[in-house]
Amino acid sequence: MDRRSLTAAAVCTAATAVILSTAPAHADDPAPSAPPGSASSSPPPRVDANSPGLKLADGATLAPARVLDIKSVVEDLSGDERRSDTNENVTFALQAEVLFPKDSARLNPNARSRIQAIADEINTQKAGAVRVFGFTDNLGSYAHGLTLSKKRAEAVHDELTTALGAQGADLTFQVRGYSEDYPIADNTTEQGRKKNRRVEVSFPKGG
Repeated sequence: MDRRSLTAAAVCTAATAVILSTAPAHADDPAPSAPPGSASSSPPPRVDANSPGLKLADGATLAPARVLDIKSVVEDLSGDERRSDTNENVTFALQAEVLFPKDSARLNPNARSRIQAIADEINTQKAGAVRVFGFTDNLGSYAHGLTLSKKRAEAVHDELTTALGAQGADLTFQVRGYSEDYPIADNTTEQGRKKNRRVEVSFPKGG
């Protein structure tokens, strides 16, 4: 992503305590209950709830420990592209309109420069695994959205592999389409549906 074009930033904090499986995943695996990489894999810290140094009232105990994962979100003014950074992962979300013609999985010519920028960041982070997930809005049938989102994810994966060159040979890819599942905006407005029509590329930091 060209950082010079990124002019709007928002920082939010999300509490997470989900431990992801370390078993390798493949594109043909059953779809998980949530997109992989959307939660922290850091185990919660151990806290002695009965420690006298905590000075709790008589009979009181601590609530279960939680990991606070700091999340930084940077989005360009058009909203066409956004980058999210957590302690562990980097996620690029590209709106479908900047990558594909309407209802198509054929990449636009100018989509390649955006994908090349993501490939450069993957190499910078020395990532060993990359997730490429496609999403649609809730217009049309779920089955059509599932097919379209998967084909779009595959198109981005193919271009990303080309952009990575020899470095991509050692990477493990997960490529999935989720149709209208996991919206990030309100599907009752066109502005929201536009945000939901997207392809996300995510990978671990500093692998």
